[in-house]
Amino acid sequence: MTELVLDSLQRRMRTMHGLYYQATSSMNLEHVNHFEREGVLPIAFSLFHYTNMEDASFMLISGISPVWNEEWQERVQMSIDDHGKHRTVDEMIHQRIGNYEEFCEYQRTVFGRTEEWLEGIDPAIFTNVLIERPFPPQVASTYSARVAGDVGITVLDALECWLYQHGLRHMGEIELARGLVGLGGMTS
Repeated sequence: MTELVLDSLQRRMRTMHGLYYQATSSMNLEHVNHFEREGVLPIAFSLFHYTNMEDASFMLISGISPVWNEEWQERVQMSIDDHGKHRTVDEMIHQRIGNYEEFCEYQRTVFGRTEEWLEGIDPAIFTNVLIERPFPPQVASTYSARVAGDVGITVLDALECWLYQHGLRHMGEIELARGLVGLGGMTS
């Protein structure tokens, strides 16, 4: 059964990453940095937030350090060098990508690393507990805390919640926002 779950997760992650690649290849800097109005986050937020969160979450899951560092910030030139998880919408409406080609390279690096790691893992690690109950306040209100079993958040919970489900949530935002900049959705 764990082999089936791993195979499914590998395929879903590749497909989801493929949607991000399709989205980024059909947009430009003007699209992603478009400011619609107060309270509406630009596509740049969703793109960077998810990619940077996958990068950071991957460390907790795999033990491998994040890719994002000062050199990537200099290359990508994010207006706010923060994924924004603990910031307000009012702060993050100002998020912009400075160098779109470099952002796309960062995204490919993060997504490629995750997919490569998933290809080589032993599904026996799915039950390893990453965060035990009782959860600290910062974790207790999260979606993954709601999903977690009695022991806490496992590797499988983290892969499903922090990477896959989180990625789909932001892809939905991106697809909706594409309509605001004159582009269509990508899936039906």
